[in-house]
Amino acid sequence: MKAIFTEIKWGVYFSIMTLLWMVLEKVVGLHDIYIDKHPIYTNFIAIPAIMLYVFALREKRFKDLGGDMSYKQAVLSGFYITLVVTLLAPLTQWITTNIITPEFFPNVIRYVIAHQMMTKEEALNQFNQKNYIIQSMIGAPIMGMLTTVIVSFFVKGKK
Repeated sequence: MKAIFTEIKWGVYFSIMTLLWMVLEKVVGLHDIYIDKHPIYTNFIAIPAIMLYVFALREKRFKDLGGDMSYKQAVLSGFYITLVVTLLAPLTQWITTNIITPEFFPNVIRYVIAHQMMTKEEALNQFNQKNYIIQSMIGAPIMGMLTTVIVSFFVKGKK
C-alpha cells in the first residue's frame, strides 16, 4: 500500500479539485445565468488537472524514487492516479449534481429546449445524473491516461 500511497493521495486531491472547480463554475454563474458559456469555460479545468498530474509525478519521482524515474514508472504512477480518479468519479459526480449544483440539469435542459438545440426527450436523456456518471467513468480513464503519457515524458528523468 505504501508503494502507491502517493498515487492514492493525488487521485483524492484530483477529485477534490474537481469538486472545487464545480463550486467555482456555480459561483460564477456557469450553471445558471451564463449557462450558454458553460461548454467553453468548463474545459479550462484541464489547466489545474494537468498541473495536478505534474505535481503528483514530480512528487513520485523526487520523494518516492529518489529523483530517478523512467518513463514506464511515470506512466504506471499516472495509471494508478487515474484509477483512483475513475473509482471516485461516480461519487464526485453525485456530490456535484446533488449537493453543489442540483439545479444544473433543470437549467441546462431548459436552456437547450428554449434555444431549440434539442427536443425535451433528447435533453432529458442527455442531461441526467446516470448519463453524467457514465460519461465520467469513461472520460476519467481516457483523459487521465492521455494526460499521463504526455506529462510522463516531461517528468521522467535521472538524478
